[in-house]
Amino acid sequence: QVQLVESGGGLVQPGGSLKLSCAASESIFSFYAMDWYRQNPGREREWVAIIRADGTTRYVETVKDRFTISRDNAKNTVYLQMNSLKSEDTGVYYCYARTTSGDYWGQGTQVTVSS
Repeated sequence: QVQLVESGGGLVQPGGSLKLSCAASESIFSFYAMDWYRQNPGREREWVAIIRADGTTRYVETVKDRFTISRDNAKNTVYLQMNSLKSEDTGVYYCYARTTSGDYWGQGTQVTVSS
């Protein structure tokens, strides 16, 4: 059972930045991929970004050129750097790991973009 713990959420003004972290309870080196999702009340969970084992990344169109997903294998941590934040980026952000033992979710961290 892999445990994922997100952190780094908070309240930020439009145009600001936040960096989210997702710490895994075991080595992420062998994970197939790790993703970030987000969700607002009453809406479906939306996929945001992925980083695969080979380091390749992809993003939903609405965050391209603003968000960057990265990982530090030594710290078993994946990050989501979010710049030029907009009100529509508000939501609970979840980390998702695709591993050889199954797929796992974190508990989420709230991001609120508001003036």
